[in-house]
Amino acid sequence: MFRTALSIAAFALWVAALPSVAQEGPLETAQPTGITPPEVITRFAAKEKLFKEAREHYTFRQSIKVQTRDGDTVTGEFQEVFDVQYDDKGHRIENVVFAPQSSLDAGGLSLDEGDIQDFRNKLPFVLTTEEVPEYNILYVGQQQEDQVHCYVFDVAPKAIVGKKRYFQGRIWVDDKDFQIVKTYGQGVPEKRDTKKKGKGENLYPKFTTWREQIDNQYWFPTYTRADDTLHFNAGDIHIREIVKYEDYKRFGSSVKILYEGKEVPKADQKDQKQTPEQKKPEEKDPNPQK
Repeated sequence: MFRTALSIAAFALWVAALPSVAQEGPLETAQPTGITPPEVITRFAAKEKLFKEAREHYTFRQSIKVQTRDGDTVTGEFQEVFDVQYDDKGHRIENVVFAPQSSLDAGGLSLDEGDIQDFRNKLPFVLTTEEVPEYNILYVGQQQEDQVHCYVFDVAPKAIVGKKRYFQGRIWVDDKDFQIVKTYGQGVPEKRDTKKKGKGENLYPKFTTWREQIDNQYWFPTYTRADDTLHFNAGDIHIREIVKYEDYKRFGSSVKILYEGKEVPKADQKDQKQTPEQKKPEEKDPNPQK
């Protein structure tokens, strides 16, 4: 079954509420020079496809912390830490290394399947050539993120198909590498009890994900933060999420990862250094909504 996505007018109001962050320049609405917005989309979508394939050949550790809060008091918490690894056939395996008992129910919240999917697929959002036709992509201008100059696009699903999860929000694309370096938005669809009949509701916080360059080639997600209030019929719940993606290491398989027609070398982790163009996410304003 198909369900129509947000109207253009409603989506425009939604993105107008986007937060500002430190080290972010003003949004300039001028058109790109020497390239058209559709050409930018084509180029970054092709790079996203390469990025997605490359990330499937890296191991890394992902840590998730979700808290319900009442002011500065933590009322409930969920934590999970797992290593993403590969077997001898290159199949992805998640090895959970830390998962204490969740206390989110004490804060009036529980995680659903949409949350679990978003932790793995929508917070580190990827928009490949194959996925572009599923979205309305609107060029909104150019903006400086730290020392990285970016093209900025608003993204929303054209339609919600079945139980599939989508991303809705804004993306920043490096104008040199043509790769997404930051995303802001949320996983959709949500389920709301608009008629207040006591039906279950599934709401999701807005989040920001930052990427950093790994092996001097790919912009991989390294840090996600959400600090939002979910407006349930039964009452508001303040939620905070921190997701980290750390210790990326190239998986030693026989698969070749190509970048612009050349194989990416297996660089030693000790030689991987943060690029000077963008600060670590922890150095940014930790609360972009204030």
